[in-house]
Amino acid sequence: MKNHLHLIAATFLMVLFGGSPLVHAQDLDPVKKESGVIEYQLRVGVNIGGFTPIPLPAEIRALKSFNPMLNISIEGNVIYWMKQSPHSWGFRTGIRLENKGMKADSRVKNYGMEIIGGEGEKVAGNWTGSVSTHAANSYITVPTLVAYKVNDRWSFSGGFFWSLLVDKNFSGYVFDGYLREGGPTGDKVVFEDGKTASYDFSNDLRHFSYGIQAGSAWQISKHINVFGDLSFGLNNMFKPEFKTITFTMRPVYVNLGAGYSF
Repeated sequence: MKNHLHLIAATFLMVLFGGSPLVHAQDLDPVKKESGVIEYQLRVGVNIGGFTPIPLPAEIRALKSFNPMLNISIEGNVIYWMKQSPHSWGFRTGIRLENKGMKADSRVKNYGMEIIGGEGEKVAGNWTGSVSTHAANSYITVPTLVAYKVNDRWSFSGGFFWSLLVDKNFSGYVFDGYLREGGPTGDKVVFEDGKTASYDFSNDLRHFSYGIQAGSAWQISKHINVFGDLSFGLNNMFKPEFKTITFTMRPVYVNLGAGYSF
């Protein structure tokens, strides 16, 4: 009886601690599935750039001054990393509340313009002289990006952004020049000796815009990172029916800031 009990006990211990062929087969299997991980981030940054035609058309002869203004962005996003290892592909999306604005003075020739007269009437034509522009727009932006983590510190991302205009301003004034009413050979209206005429194209701005975005991030610690993203608009900031400015204007901005990973 004792011999039978010893045999049963030995068999039980062998199965419990790895004697089973099934356990050995699992231990020898070199392929183990690695689950993904979700990362949540809060980002605060500053947009530096402007709305510009690319390349600069012949109508714009010189940029006399430029002020990028203080354009704040706040973003909450989520990143799905396909692996938990330092090297991993992933996908990133979120919601960004951002301002994009600028102030610029330029010298132009035969520049399409529609000014507002002293009694509120609008006069369109070709302007030669100086133009002062003030743009201040607010957007709700959704990035859809592919991300790649090189190591524990560096990561890169690239893809598209989609923006909805929620607050708009694109206005300014002309000075030190003349307007040819109706076209390059129309009657000349001269503005000199400090005389100005305003314009406002805010209602002609497109409500939806999209473009490409690419950037990188550096992880300072487990939770803190710094980042830089370049965004380039692909469609005109103005509506298709707007014909006063004859060339395409796109937002081109660099977003610099810091983020916190939860």
